[in-house]
Amino acid sequence: MRKIIISGGGTGGHIFPAISIANKLVETIKDIDILFVGAQDRMEMEKVPAAGYPIEGLWISGFQRSWSLKNLSFPFKVIASMFKSNRIISSFKPDLVIGVGGYASGPMLQAAASKGIPTMIQEQNSYAGITNKLLGKKVDTICVAFDGMEKFFSKDKIVLTGNPIRQDILTLQYSAEDSRKHLGLENKKTVLTVGGSLGARSINLGIKACAREIVGAGIQIVWQTGTAFFDEATQFVQSEKLENGVKVFDFISEMDRAYAAADVIVSRAGAIAVSEICCVGKPAILVPFPHAAEDHQTKNAKALSENDAALLVVDSEANNLGQVIIELFANPEKMVQLSKNVSALAHRNAAEKIVAEAKKLLYANT
Repeated sequence: MRKIIISGGGTGGHIFPAISIANKLVETIKDIDILFVGAQDRMEMEKVPAAGYPIEGLWISGFQRSWSLKNLSFPFKVIASMFKSNRIISSFKPDLVIGVGGYASGPMLQAAASKGIPTMIQEQNSYAGITNKLLGKKVDTICVAFDGMEKFFSKDKIVLTGNPIRQDILTLQYSAEDSRKHLGLENKKTVLTVGGSLGARSINLGIKACAREIVGAGIQIVWQTGTAFFDEATQFVQSEKLENGVKVFDFISEMDRAYAAADVIVSRAGAIAVSEICCVGKPAILVPFPHAAEDHQTKNAKALSENDAALLVVDSEANNLGQVIIELFANPEKMVQLSKNVSALAHRNAAEKIVAEAKKLLYANT
């Protein structure tokens, strides 16, 4: 029996890739026991058990970059999390610990490395975060999603794998017409706007400002707003009588359907969103969240836009989204070029590559 801990979480961008890795491990290793370790009160405590895996929670959170009373408890959280991480390792006795980013991965990987347990991390972004840069000096293998990561990590530890994404998005079994019908849409030009699982206020305000203009151009909108903006968007669509051209969702659980229905995607530039867009191969307009750690979303977006694989609109200019969307739909040659170039950047077998590296560590001494 091989025992593996997968640690990290905090957002869907960390959790869903971690579950993809776990599923591939179970699929390829017969006798395996997987334990997740996340942060208490974060979404992994719900999503991981729903996927069928046990999870332990650490009392840990991020350090606030601006002054906050929450920072007073940070040293105590680190100490408590290190203590519990060591306790989990002593009781579970893992053969390998994998970190996927997020608050919990730091203390868990630190504890494992200090005990000589094989360790690996999966860095999802084109710009490594502080935790992974520190962990990178101690772990055995670093799986990355972008080229050029030697500026953050030792070259001999790096393996280019890409980011694992959900199987339903990898395969996109449904046609555009069928998916539009399923989502209650007409079968015509469609733009999908998403801001991550929590929504993106600047994108929402940009779409609100230009929705009538977009619909007037014969383009229907699938608008994922997040919970906070859902009521405002719904009321706006009703008051403007745009129900036939705009479909509002607070959260889209069937993202494979949404991607299949879309001709163009407007999105934030989180690592997993970018990886999914590459795999679905649709023209994209990326609006990076400017306050992400180390501005990594802008760097992710530039990794595509500088290869003519997506358009980049800075957050402060999101009110111009309508013009950018309409101009892109009016230029089918550009849409074909963006689709071709973004597809070329896809890593479709990322989970398999990561599991192959995990196996090397698992069986290194056998």
